[in-house]
Amino acid sequence: MPVLARSSAMGGSNLPFWIMAHALTQQTEHERLLRISQGLEASWLVAVRSAFDMKTPALALLVNLSTSTLERRIKGNIALDPVASERIDRLAQIAVLAETVFEDKTVATDWLASENDALGGKTPLSLCETELGARQVRRVLHAIEWGGAA
Repeated sequence: MPVLARSSAMGGSNLPFWIMAHALTQQTEHERLLRISQGLEASWLVAVRSAFDMKTPALALLVNLSTSTLERRIKGNIALDPVASERIDRLAQIAVLAETVFEDKTVATDWLASENDALGGKTPLSLCETELGARQVRRVLHAIEWGGAA
C-alpha cells in the first residue's frame, strides 16, 4: 500500500516542517521527553502532511491515530498524545539526519518518501512508526554518509 500521494514539486510547502524539525532537534533529550509527555502541537500534523504530501490515512497510520481523531486534533488545535508525539519526534530526528547526509532538504524529503530496497522496499518515512524501523533508516543513512553498503 503506498504511503504517499506525492507531487514532484515540493516548493516551499515543506519549509515549516523543516524549521520545526530543526528546532526540535536542538532541544536536549530531557526537553524533548517533556514535550513528548505534554504532547506536541497539532500544527506538527499539518507540517508533516504538507512536507511529505501525505494523504490523511497515511499520516494517521504514521502517528497511530484514527483519521477522525487526527482531523479533530488538527481542527481543534488539540495537542497530540505521547505516542503520536514520540513518532513525530522520531521522524524529525531522522529527517534532520537525512538532510545532513544529502545536504539538501528536497533530496532528503524525496529520499524519506521513496521506497528503498535496502529497507525491504518500504519508505524510510513509514519505518519511523517504530524505533526499530527508525534504527534501520539510521543504519542506511550512515552507510550512505560513509559510502558503504547498507
